[in-house]
Amino acid sequence: MGLIKQIFNFYINSSIHVALAVCSLTWITLIEFQAPVDKTLLFFIFFASVTGYNFVKYFGIAKFHHRRLASWLKTIQVFSFFCFLFLVFYALKLPMKTLLYIVGFGMLTFFYAIPFLPKRFFVDKQQNLRSIGGLKIYLIALVWSGVTVFIPLINSEFQLNTDAFITGFQRYMYVIVLMLPFEIRDLRFDNLKLSTVPQKIGVINTKAVGVILLLGLFALELFKDELNLVQVLALGVILLCTLTLVVLATKNQGKYYSSFWVEGLPVLWLIILKIMI
Repeated sequence: MGLIKQIFNFYINSSIHVALAVCSLTWITLIEFQAPVDKTLLFFIFFASVTGYNFVKYFGIAKFHHRRLASWLKTIQVFSFFCFLFLVFYALKLPMKTLLYIVGFGMLTFFYAIPFLPKRFFVDKQQNLRSIGGLKIYLIALVWSGVTVFIPLINSEFQLNTDAFITGFQRYMYVIVLMLPFEIRDLRFDNLKLSTVPQKIGVINTKAVGVILLLGLFALELFKDELNLVQVLALGVILLCTLTLVVLATKNQGKYYSSFWVEGLPVLWLIILKIMI
């Protein structure tokens, strides 16, 4: 049982789970716009997500404690290194136009963790984008929206239309909602100057914002030029699941409530969609 728990913890802590979520949202976009599934792009996004998330999460720890890293962190570092190599391998197979857009989002991820601006902009000494009060979830939502909606469509040479931009905005809203249970969980630990949503408006109002965003997201679906009943039903089901997890989120939630169940919702969405089509 102990080995299974260690493997599961590695699965979560090494960002495999979140990478599958990003890939799932990308695949959902390809299904919605009836674009061909490019396995090269999906593999690239998976390995880029693992590399990027582990870089953001563990850069500070590795920087200051590299001589006495815990064995689990060393394992994640080695795993991340091999993921980076695969990232490069699949990047070389992508069209140059796709890579140019990817570089833009990659730079946002890089500066999210790396100090580069004057101290007066930040709530602590980190001097990176994640330390700017109130910016975190909006920056993450922007990157996820770009990577999971616009990059796969551009890579497929899809002519971006109104439906594509509506989907991009929906994805932005959805990722913000997915972040809310994490922010509620981290209320006990976050610096008050970070100005997270629950810090500014409280837990109950944060949940209300989540519900409103989900309702708005579903309403936007009705403004698309091309509506697919199966896709609308799948969206409705996953929004109900998401709403439930947001409403039930607490400061004292279980260890895996957000990191597994909430973060796994995009994977569930893809499974539901694949079953229904």
